[in-house]
Amino acid sequence: MIAMRPVGRVVGGRASLDDDGWDAVQARIELAQDVPDDALAGLADFSHVEIVYHFDRVAEAAIVTGARHPRGRADWPKVGIFAQRGKARPNRIGVTVCRLIAVEPRALIVAGLDAIEGTPVLDIKPVLSGFLPREPIHEPEWARAIMRDYW
Repeated sequence: MIAMRPVGRVVGGRASLDDDGWDAVQARIELAQDVPDDALAGLADFSHVEIVYHFDRVAEAAIVTGARHPRGRADWPKVGIFAQRGKARPNRIGVTVCRLIAVEPRALIVAGLDAIEGTPVLDIKPVLSGFLPREPIHEPEWARAIMRDYW
């Protein structure tokens, strides 16, 4: 058994989950009470952060472990859950790289976080160029299509 405690929560942004237009959304991530005040020290020197969060409102019955059509579109291929980034995944973990707008005492302001109001945040990481892919990224056409209006 793996137990995790949120390091914070999403405050603001969207109240409901919509598939597209996330880049215009700004949200605040407030640290949990048990996280030390200096946990965000030095983070303001970065332009982007990677937010790891839990899709806590996805019902257990909705979880997909096999293949499905992304966004339910039969015109896109049926692919395994690990070949897509849908929220109804086995552990309901989401990961998003966001623009860091501001660091405040015990909070961050980010843009482009595709998580809704109240979402538990499991981790916050700075984006370091050394961790980005070192070679060109290859992806199928349906994956590019799904992202056209996402941001």
